Amino acid sequence: MAILIERHNINDELYIFKQDNSERWYARFILTNHKKWLCKSTKKKDKDEAIAMAHRIFLDHQIRHENNSLVQSKRFKDVAERVIKKLEHQLEHGGGKRTYKDYIRALENYHIPYFARTFVTSIDQEAITKFDEWRKRKMSKPPASSTLQTHNSALHLVFKEAIEQKWMIAAQVPVLSSKGEAGTRRAAFSEEEYEAVLEEIYEGERNAHSEKTRQIRELLYDYCEIAVNTGIRPGTEMENLTWKDIEIKTQGSKAQFFIHVTKGKTTKYTGTRKVVCKRDVIGALIRLRERFPLRTPNQKLLLLANGESTPQLGKAFEKALQSSALKDSPRGPRTLYSLRHTYITWQLLAGTSMDVIARQCGTSAAMIEQHYSHVKPEMFADTLSGVTFDQEKPQPKSKKRQAVDAKNMERDEKRFKEWEAEYKKRGCI
Repeated sequence: MAILIERHNINDELYIFKQDNSERWYARFILTNHKKWLCKSTKKKDKDEAIAMAHRIFLDHQIRHENNSLVQSKRFKDVAERVIKKLEHQLEHGGGKRTYKDYIRALENYHIPYFARTFVTSIDQEAITKFDEWRKRKMSKPPASSTLQTHNSALHLVFKEAIEQKWMIAAQVPVLSSKGEAGTRRAAFSEEEYEAVLEEIYEGERNAHSEKTRQIRELLYDYCEIAVNTGIRPGTEMENLTWKDIEIKTQGSKAQFFIHVTKGKTTKYTGTRKVVCKRDVIGALIRLRERFPLRTPNQKLLLLANGESTPQLGKAFEKALQSSALKDSPRGPRTLYSLRHTYITWQLLAGTSMDVIARQCGTSAAMIEQHYSHVKPEMFADTLSGVTFDQEKPQPKSKKRQAVDAKNMERDEKRFKEWEAEYKKRGCI
């Protein structure tokens, strides 16, 4: 909290003062027929200039008070707490975005502790600069651009509330910068690492100490398979998928699957996103269909076998990472979100263009370039090294293998025809 270090009385209604967090003088005054003392920055370092500016500020406010056009300011904490209540209300009633939780944390952990009793009209460019320096010290590092964008969005909500309540005017809102540290590379899995995590989840399901735990790990296995084969964002995008969001197109024993992402980080601005699934998503769909024979189009896709949703998938995944010693990576700790990073990394290594991946994943090519540029040299290893390895020729299939493949194709053709018929009849596969 700022401490008063110097004060100079001008008259009974007006004085100037300095605080330890600023080199500039502030004017504090009370107007005729007005009950509350007001505080404004003179924006002056020199004492005589500050006194002259204080007189101007006092006269300006006195005239606006007499004309009923005076803006009554509020302390930052009061306005911020009103904003937090509104965000929490929207979250509780299903109308809020996931980022609202981030805004609340930013206000509670950074803005309110620093600005607290400062009037919103006194938060000028110098105050923002001082806050930026304090925030760096508190974080022990320069914040990333994404963090600054979240903090700025939260602070803008406070200023917006103050303007709407006529506690400040738009011209008094300072400029906020989101220029921060470049985003870090994203932690992903190699194919071997991913298989090891899946094996750990499977073993955890077999050895679960309760039926509820078994069901959580059972669902987690399928959750991983869908996320890593589609690039869909874990969290809101995955959790809001329904059976009707899955579309199938068939040709004989072949099938293409598409998932319509209707709710998530970017859908508010871009609308529904149609995601193309890799073939390996089929296993998860088979298992989910078997668990929910009475599924309906509007039913959530990712539920426990007992029909309940669960918030425990993240913790269960972290436990599997710890057990398989894959929690940490050279690019930071892994989480459920690493499944999306894995999808993007694998697609880049396969030669898929950044523009196509960006559209598939609901992001920008610039964002992929920023976070995954380290993958590109490996994509062109043959060209950069001047060495091309001979490709191993596939071994000719035995008659038994050919017979098994033919049987599998026949099975798949029958299965996909049934799924397509159900999709047309019931609205879900």
